[in-house]
Amino acid sequence: MANCQPSSQFEDQSPQPSSSGHPLEVTVNEESPGPSSAPWASSCPLPLCPGWKRKWSVAFQEEVEDKTAAEAEDTWVVESLCGLKMKLKRHQVSVVLPEHHEIFKRMLEDPVIKRFLAWDKNLKVSDKYLLSMVIAYFSRAGLFSWQYQRIHFFIALYLANDMEEDNQAPKQSIFPFLYGKNRAQRPSFHRLRFQFIRSMGWKTRVTREECEKIQAFDPELWVWGRDRALLP
Repeated sequence: MANCQPSSQFEDQSPQPSSSGHPLEVTVNEESPGPSSAPWASSCPLPLCPGWKRKWSVAFQEEVEDKTAAEAEDTWVVESLCGLKMKLKRHQVSVVLPEHHEIFKRMLEDPVIKRFLAWDKNLKVSDKYLLSMVIAYFSRAGLFSWQYQRIHFFIALYLANDMEEDNQAPKQSIFPFLYGKNRAQRPSFHRLRFQFIRSMGWKTRVTREECEKIQAFDPELWVWGRDRALLP
């Protein structure tokens, strides 16, 4: 009887024939693709994909996979071997760089963003996981660091709420901080949002694991204390 043993992870290795001459049976376990950079592009309708949102009784408690296309950024690792069977798993590769963290920290010094975060005391729009997604989106959008402005922070935060919140009303509070009472600017915001999504290659899903890695880069950063689970 063949013993099943987990295999150490390695990348880009094709399964080899066994010594008995019989080919290995490969089982594929796919995960969503990792981030990539892309230049700005003109806006187009956002493709509809059911089941994007997660439940939020606790932040990121239940993850629901979306069906985005696989990209070259992904790698394959051997998850387990069992006789002639090999189970492969697509591994998400993060390209969040230190410069993206620096962009985010620079944004936190913006007076409008400071006021917004201070206003959102109940963390309905900007808890630590949603803010982690802002950094993930910065890493995928493909802009130069000096190009990121206040508007990009709020676009990324709005998109994070699109993806993760069942209640879509609180995110509307972004607009008074950006534009005051001027509602005429909102269509422009949504056009920029579509451009931002397209620049990321439609890769809008961010896993809890990726969020936690982002937070672990600078665990003392004050915004990582914005935890819904700690609210009274």
